[in-house]
Amino acid sequence: MYGLGFISDEDLVKHVKETISKYRFSINLEQFNKNLIDPIKLSFDSKVYGKSIEDIIESEALRQIDKSNTNHIGYFHQNIFNYFSGWYVPKQGFDAINEQKKIFVEMKNKHNTMNSASSQKTYIKMQNKILRDDEATCYLVEVIAKNSQDIPWKISLDGEQVSNKNIRRTSIDRFYEIVTGIPDAFKKLCEVLPLVIENVTKESQIGTIGNTVFDELNELSPELVKSIYLLSFNKYNGFENFNLKDK
Repeated sequence: MYGLGFISDEDLVKHVKETISKYRFSINLEQFNKNLIDPIKLSFDSKVYGKSIEDIIESEALRQIDKSNTNHIGYFHQNIFNYFSGWYVPKQGFDAINEQKKIFVEMKNKHNTMNSASSQKTYIKMQNKILRDDEATCYLVEVIAKNSQDIPWKISLDGEQVSNKNIRRTSIDRFYEIVTGIPDAFKKLCEVLPLVIENVTKESQIGTIGNTVFDELNELSPELVKSIYLLSFNKYNGFENFNLKDK
C-alpha cells in the first residue's frame, strides 16, 4: 500500500500507532499550573493582543499539550530505527546503534536545540567512543537542519576549534541515505506519512482534546482573572483580600 521498501507497511503503521498512542489529549488545572502559571504575563498578553483571558488561557493550555506532543515526535524519529535492518534503539546511551557498521547516533529535532554546554557534552561522549573504538563513526543527526549535509562536526572545546572525520553532523535526509542506501528515502517517507497518520487515526477513532481548566478555575472564583492570580499568589501577603479594579 505504501511501498517504501526500507520499512514494511505493517511496521510503519505499527510505529505510527505507537507514536499516536503517546499523544496527549487532556489537561486539568493541576497539570496546567505544574510549573506555576505567570498571571501577570497572561494579563499583558490579554490586554496587548486584545484577546479575552479565556482565549489566552486556552492558547496556553494548547501550548502545553503541544510541548508534550513535540517530545513524542522525537520518539517517532528515534524509534523508527528499530524497524531498519541492522539497527536498534538502546534503552540508554546513544539514540540508535548499528553494531555491525559501528555507527552510533545522537538525534536532535532542530539544529538549534542544543546550547554550548549540551553540544560539548555530546561531542565529548562521541570522542570517548571513537577513542575506545577507532572503527566507530558517531553521528549528530538533525531532523530540522539548515542544510542537507553530512560533514565533520566542528565544535569549540576549551576555546579551541576541534573536529574529527568520524564525528559527523548530518541532516536526517542524508542519514536515511546512509541507513537505507536510497538517496531520497526520507522524502519518500514524508510523502506517505500524512496518509498513514490519517488512516491510523480513522481506524483508532482518536478523541478530541479534553480541557477542564476553566471548570476548575471557576471553583476558585467566578471571576476568571481573579482565579488566575489566586492560583499563583494565594499564599502571598495580602492576597486573601485580592480584588481586581475594574476602573
